[in-house]
Amino acid sequence: MAFNGSYELQSQQNFAPFMRAIGLSDDLIEKGNGKESTSEIVEIGDYFKVTVTMGSQVIVNEFVIGQETEIDSPSGEKIKTIIEREGNYRLVAKIQNITSVVEVTGDQLINTMVIGNIVYQRISKRVS
Repeated sequence: MAFNGSYELQSQQNFAPFMRAIGLSDDLIEKGNGKESTSEIVEIGDYFKVTVTMGSQVIVNEFVIGQETEIDSPSGEKIKTIIEREGNYRLVAKIQNITSVVEVTGDQLINTMVIGNIVYQRISKRVS
């Protein structure tokens, strides 16, 4: 239940290089950079529902820990993956050539995504 709650994006690092690396156009990167973003996470046992809202774009992903699932990627593709839990406060997924780690530290939700040598990090603060 460590993930339950609403989070607002506070900062992000390497947004543009990461988005270019996954194939987004400069126009889409410019539109997405700096947008306010909120994440709502519902955690019930091993079931998760994650809703990310950026401007008018809403991405909803539902999954069960350890089971193959199809998620919407930042590029808009549907990608199959398995999300694993490491301890109570960390989720890890390998999505094609991207490693994604989401962890709760205090009142922060930290999402770190790595592709090649590019590390993209989003830090959000719990608001409820």
